[in-house]
Amino acid sequence: MSGQPTTLSIDIGGSGLKASVLDTEGNMLVGRQRTPTTYPMPPGKLVAELERLAAKLPAFDRVSAGFPGMVRAGAVLTAPHFVTTDGPGTGVDAALLQEWTGFDLTSALAHALGKPTKVVNDADLQGAAVVAGQGLELVITLGTGFGSGLFYQGRLCPHLELAHHPLAKDKTYNQRLGEAARKRIGDKKWNRRVRDAIGVLHTLFNYDHLYIGGGNASKVTFTLPAGASIVDNSAGILGGIKLWEREEL
Repeated sequence: MSGQPTTLSIDIGGSGLKASVLDTEGNMLVGRQRTPTTYPMPPGKLVAELERLAAKLPAFDRVSAGFPGMVRAGAVLTAPHFVTTDGPGTGVDAALLQEWTGFDLTSALAHALGKPTKVVNDADLQGAAVVAGQGLELVITLGTGFGSGLFYQGRLCPHLELAHHPLAKDKTYNQRLGEAARKRIGDKKWNRRVRDAIGVLHTLFNYDHLYIGGGNASKVTFTLPAGASIVDNSAGILGGIKLWEREEL
């Protein structure tokens, strides 16, 4: 690795795979490259897709990746999008569930790309790019599903899969706020749900600041309460540099 390492930063999403190469300041050397996420998506196919995406970008010294599921010590514990037969909202495939559970994505990507690699939850990665390091900061992502990351005084707390926790009417955050729900009920009703969810989250965490990111953050139209702000979706990429700077990530 050179004295000024460059970082391939990957944002793995339920609808798209995005990547760019960052310099040591976190600036993108080129614009984001994107390819659609297709289904079914077993682990080997995902690694191959990311390898092809990386080949379109400048040379890099290390790799950061944000994954939409529970990741611990670089291994995937849950992959809610990728265990389905035809994408979010479709049935779970037993063989895919077995393949993904415990899959060492970090080692697989390191082997395929030939560089040191770190993999964390995607909302945790996005949060690393935006938190100010003051008090309790909650990051949520609104996209194909719902993601969350919690930070205290700038340090990442143990990951909680809020996405699969009941929010209202026996439906989870994913089911109430995910892309499938937004398309089904329309933006106006979806915005009311997001607003109500923010109230629940404030009661649950009593956070000092809430950051709202993800591809659907731009569709939030109501006035946010004090202590909440929208962050650019590029944070899913820019967090890649922070992953190497923060020891706890």
